[in-house]
Amino acid sequence: MSKPKVLITRRWPASVEAKLQALYDVTLNADDHPFSADEFKSALRNYDAVCPTVCDSLPAEVLNVSEKRCKILGNFGVGYNHIDVNTAKEQGIIVTNTPGVLTESTADIAMTLLLMSARRGAEGDRLIRAGQWKGWCPTHMMSSDVTGATLGLIGFGRIAQAMARKAHHGFGMKILYFKPSPADQAIVNDLKATRCETLKDMLPQCDYVSIHCPGGSDTRHLINEQRLNLMKPTAHLINTARGDVVDSKALIKALQEKRIAGAGLDVYEGEPNIDAGFLTLENVSLLPHLGSATIATRTAMGEKVLENLAAYFAGKTLPDRVI
Repeated sequence: MSKPKVLITRRWPASVEAKLQALYDVTLNADDHPFSADEFKSALRNYDAVCPTVCDSLPAEVLNVSEKRCKILGNFGVGYNHIDVNTAKEQGIIVTNTPGVLTESTADIAMTLLLMSARRGAEGDRLIRAGQWKGWCPTHMMSSDVTGATLGLIGFGRIAQAMARKAHHGFGMKILYFKPSPADQAIVNDLKATRCETLKDMLPQCDYVSIHCPGGSDTRHLINEQRLNLMKPTAHLINTARGDVVDSKALIKALQEKRIAGAGLDVYEGEPNIDAGFLTLENVSLLPHLGSATIATRTAMGEKVLENLAAYFAGKTLPDRVI
């Protein structure tokens, strides 16, 4: 009996690729190039399973291709707003993701960006590399305190809660959060967290605001000029969720005009094509989408995809089915 044909759209950790090769008739992306729409259409016609990542784009125009063979998209990542899931459902294509295994690593990056922005870490690094440091003095590059400050979280899922634990128990930060419904009371009690009914209520109270809500049409430009204007001029914005949650132009303007003190970003609208306005600013710390980029986490994400593929081809319940 022939093995199922599986396509991996980008390079994965070597240990996971080796397992895939042992289990399936697998095609790897040897040069790690981003797939074009035509390549995805061909993949959907020729493979039983296609395994995309969050940097791929699978809109309706691609998923509606004729003579499809593919019946499952084993997504490498938690987010799936790069896949038109409504069209996938109409076309009878299953979509899975990889929740639960990247919580701590992504929360670590959010906390890293908070600290970098607060203490002007990226700016200081650039200063030294440019040979411009003149030595210590009492007023040089003064920055913001983190310990005891107020952190507001937009969204309060696993990653936001993990960041809140690090911030509250590690830095004594006061935790506020905004989500449609109250969180589990035991978690709230542990973090001494306070739910805010609206962003209008929460944003003016925060020294730091960290975004942890899903991407998509409902949250696109949730952080816009109006909401940035609600923040303190001493506040910092952190985004490790999805780039399109923040209006880039509005954020650049707020940073230029010092209407907020700083920002730390790991995700961007239209990435990897970052708005050039960010590159001219000193008060922003920029990372290249490193949220889950640890060896253990990326390997665990690959293992999650393997579990979902194994369940699908065995006719069993899929552990991480999105649709």
